[in-house]
Amino acid sequence: MTLLTPPQIDAEGEQMLVPHADFAPEGPQPMEVASAEATANAVDAQVVDEPPSARFTWKIENFSKVNMKKQYSEVFLVGGYKWRILTFPKGNNVDHLSMYLDVADSSALPYGWSRYAQFSLSVINQIHSKFTIRKDTQHQFNSRESDWGFTSFMPLSELYDPGRGYLVNDTCIIEADVAVRKVVDYWSHDSKKETGYVGLKNQGATCYMNSLLQTLYHIPYFRKAVYHMPTTENDNPSGSIPLALQSLFYKLQYSDTSVATKELTKSFGWDTYDSFMQHDVQELNRVLCEKLEDKMKGTVVEGTIQQLFEGHHMNYIECINVEYKSTRKESFYDLQLDVKGCKDIYASFDKYVEVERLEGDNKYHAEQYGLQDARKGVLFIDFPPVLQLQLKRFEYDFVRDTMVKINDRYEFPLQLDLDRENRKYLSPDADSSVRNLYTLHSVLVHSGGVHGGHYYAYIRPTLSDQWFKFDDERVTKEDMKRALEEQYGGEEELPQTNPGFNNSPFKFTKYSNAYMLVYIRESDTDKIICNVDEKDIAEHLRIRLKKEQEEKEQKRKEKAEAHLYTIIKVARDEDLVHQIGKDIYFDLVDHDKVRQFRIQKQLAFNSFKEEVAKEFGIPVQFQRFWLWAKRQNHTYRPNRPLTAQEETQSVGQLREVSNKANNAELKLFLEVAIGLEMQPLPPPEKTKEDILLFFKLYDPIKEELRYVGRLFVKGNGKPIDILKKLNEMAGFAPDEEIELFEEIKYEPNVMCEHIDKKTSFRSSQLEDGDIICFQKSPQGLISEECSYPTVSTFLIYVHNRQVVRFRSLEKPKDDEFCLELSKQNNYDEVVEYVARHLGLDDPSKIRLTSHNCYSQQPKPQPIKYQGAERLTDMLIHYNQISDILYYEVLDIPLPELQGLKTLKVAFHHATKDEVVIHTIRLPKQSTVGDVINDLKSKVELSHTDAELRLLEVFYHKIYKIFPLQEKIENINDQYWTLRAEEIPEEEKNLGLNDRLIHVYHFMKDTAQNQVHNFGDPFFLAINDNETLGEIKMRLQKKLHVPDEEFSKWKFAFITLGRPEYLQDSDIVSSRFQRRDVYGAWEQYLGLEHSDNTPKRSYAANQNRHTFEKPVRIYN
Repeated sequence: MTLLTPPQIDAEGEQMLVPHADFAPEGPQPMEVASAEATANAVDAQVVDEPPSARFTWKIENFSKVNMKKQYSEVFLVGGYKWRILTFPKGNNVDHLSMYLDVADSSALPYGWSRYAQFSLSVINQIHSKFTIRKDTQHQFNSRESDWGFTSFMPLSELYDPGRGYLVNDTCIIEADVAVRKVVDYWSHDSKKETGYVGLKNQGATCYMNSLLQTLYHIPYFRKAVYHMPTTENDNPSGSIPLALQSLFYKLQYSDTSVATKELTKSFGWDTYDSFMQHDVQELNRVLCEKLEDKMKGTVVEGTIQQLFEGHHMNYIECINVEYKSTRKESFYDLQLDVKGCKDIYASFDKYVEVERLEGDNKYHAEQYGLQDARKGVLFIDFPPVLQLQLKRFEYDFVRDTMVKINDRYEFPLQLDLDRENRKYLSPDADSSVRNLYTLHSVLVHSGGVHGGHYYAYIRPTLSDQWFKFDDERVTKEDMKRALEEQYGGEEELPQTNPGFNNSPFKFTKYSNAYMLVYIRESDTDKIICNVDEKDIAEHLRIRLKKEQEEKEQKRKEKAEAHLYTIIKVARDEDLVHQIGKDIYFDLVDHDKVRQFRIQKQLAFNSFKEEVAKEFGIPVQFQRFWLWAKRQNHTYRPNRPLTAQEETQSVGQLREVSNKANNAELKLFLEVAIGLEMQPLPPPEKTKEDILLFFKLYDPIKEELRYVGRLFVKGNGKPIDILKKLNEMAGFAPDEEIELFEEIKYEPNVMCEHIDKKTSFRSSQLEDGDIICFQKSPQGLISEECSYPTVSTFLIYVHNRQVVRFRSLEKPKDDEFCLELSKQNNYDEVVEYVARHLGLDDPSKIRLTSHNCYSQQPKPQPIKYQGAERLTDMLIHYNQISDILYYEVLDIPLPELQGLKTLKVAFHHATKDEVVIHTIRLPKQSTVGDVINDLKSKVELSHTDAELRLLEVFYHKIYKIFPLQEKIENINDQYWTLRAEEIPEEEKNLGLNDRLIHVYHFMKDTAQNQVHNFGDPFFLAINDNETLGEIKMRLQKKLHVPDEEFSKWKFAFITLGRPEYLQDSDIVSSRFQRRDVYGAWEQYLGLEHSDNTPKRSYAANQNRHTFEKPVRIYN
């Protein structure tokens, strides 16, 4: 086992921010804390000079004989933190090796701890090192996600194959490369003071919107246009996008603190759910600009969006051998540039204008010249003053059949010259007097992966050398290297100290990289970076916002004047009796539920006692007040009585003595001695030997805890001396055998320890304010009589108690029943309780599904059999804890069902206009062919020899035809609709000159310039020489469309959402560049017409997953 330590890397201020809750109550602290006292409060920063990055090697011998479900490595230190590797040698409920990086001491760390690391995990190939399997990622570790890694790291079949080289002499070698990043103080940073700018508050998942809004705000010409949009004093910002945006920009310009965006998102018509859905910056940019363009029509700022962002390019096809050229001019507000395969922006532009030759089978059909060799391409007519470049960091991977993020290195310059190499990007008709030299204004960054991440922006508002990073609420000054070079992407390599031991480089993929760039043309700089001041802001808006500011100031003033008053909270025995065992079980009282007094600080405390006498009817001479103190273990107890000298002070002076936290509250316990006739008595004299103890009584039969009183005891006295008094307080016989326990703490775990009755109170370390719980001796109690025989077990039960609302998965909105469970209940116990409630004999037929706290819906995937260790694991959703679980009763046990694959297949009848959903349940190793055979026994076919195929359909597009041999185990019918249909006879025997094309229905949204697909997509066999006119006849017959309606239809070749309308004489096949590629769903023949088809219920699950929902601005 070795630990190789690279030298400390120059992180250039590379920092990871954590919320204040991740630190001790004293306030935020950096992780590098040297003092022993601070160590516990600084997220376990045990060793400051530990390396920030290191490699740990773990050799596991006799690997194939390991019979534990999971196995931990030895603990190793990196960056001052304890780590270990967690493996599941036989897979974590999968047929792959599962492997994670784990925070070794997570259970012992203080509440709210957090740490950030980039790391890679590797299984070393001991025969050929080049076949070593390595996966890397990054994570913010915390108490809920204390391990992170890969459930499907590598197939077990490969790992255990001795010929593959991963197991040699039954030894497996695993490596972890870990780099810990610094954490800085996020919350004490004053952005306005440090930078002159303020940030935007994040509503949940609106960082993508914040980065875009900051970019637009810092284009002064755009901001000025927004200010000049007509609004009135009667408008409501929550219902008016222009007013909400004006208000937001005004606050960004004049506020001293970060600005909220809720008014703006409300004006979009978004609810809280929308604010917790992360969308695409590019999509939001287009939708917002189109919406503003529409709102600006008919106003003094009409056309601003076009003036700023609109450019034009020309699509052309030019015949080589005849004089024929076809051109089409199109506008753009942003350009999408390829990242994959391009080293920089210029390479992307080269690719954009690359000439494609149409020849051979792909000749162009020129109107009067027939099929001709031709050149096809794009040239720019003009570029806009503000050039928005969207980098295509996300692409569909056909091999892996999923979306992936492209983290390749991609360079972009500070100055961009689009006139380079004799203006090769521009059309000959472009205006040669315009110099297309641009300077970089902003860099929008995406940090994370394809399924989510974080957005922030680097901006230089005045185009000076000073860059600023806008990261939600926080704005910081940054240098040019951070804004440019560090956002190129690619890999970061950390050097090794001892390369002789292991010469493989320590590399990490950089998951943070540029995603959108904004350039401003240098000749337009003075116009775009213009002065914007108060005279640009409508008077009613200034008045409205100044009034808001005044109201805010008034509240601040009232808060400031609160220092003249003190809130005194007085707890009494009556409060303890009322609360303990009902509202609370731990400590003594909830101070928010006791009598409060609002007292001027100048008032003498003795005068306050007069007020207490009036309120409670207790004469002043019978009152004794105790100060409360918060202990190190986070309990809150009466600490000491006020002295006679302290009672002569003012209320304000006394609060300062009692409370160093500088809040306006004084918490007191009122001690009143009661005589035989329940009359108050003067308080007894208290010496240093006297200890005030509070007593709770536990009844294990009734499972009840209640407060029974308090006593003064002598420090050198023993519990045995007060047993009779305690029996009297409890109403027991004087000689009843009782046991005593000290309630010490309850967070994070309950500590309630047995007290030796023959040891003195002082020796037992008891002091003023301590709590003793007592009960009849548990000896002789049988488990059937009580579940919790001791007060310790009862308090642990109460601490872990969780009432869960159960809902039927079929009725996910309605609570059906509630069960009181323990957070520590394991999976089997939870389903046992549910089955018992439902009257089921077999708990294994219960299947549970967790709750999504953001969408308020069931999670898409149910909990696997024994797939969650504890109830708490079932209730946690990211950083929120739910109290809802969904259940369903299966017809077979869940373990048996998990050995099967259940698919919902929509069968489209060949001759009838009907779709029937069939549930197919087969062993996981079955193939698509087995699914089709099973389906044939359930459906009505048009003829006995009909062949079926299975398609993958999503958002009205066909993405895949499943091969008959494909295993069904990995087919996902949650995201996609599975469609089965008969294969038409015409498609079975395609000739050399025939091809199969995708045909989709669509509508054009002119307002948003988008294509929307609808209806059922299908395939069509066409001949290479068929014209559109001939194909239309077959389409009309196939779809049974009346002549009158069909005459209104338009037909277009569509690629990547851009329609190219066709004429009847066009040869359709010439538009399709590749033959027989079923995955090319973005090239299709589009049928444009209105959507008159009824919506089928089976399509509902296509919208189930929130990240697929498009951005919508409704107002």
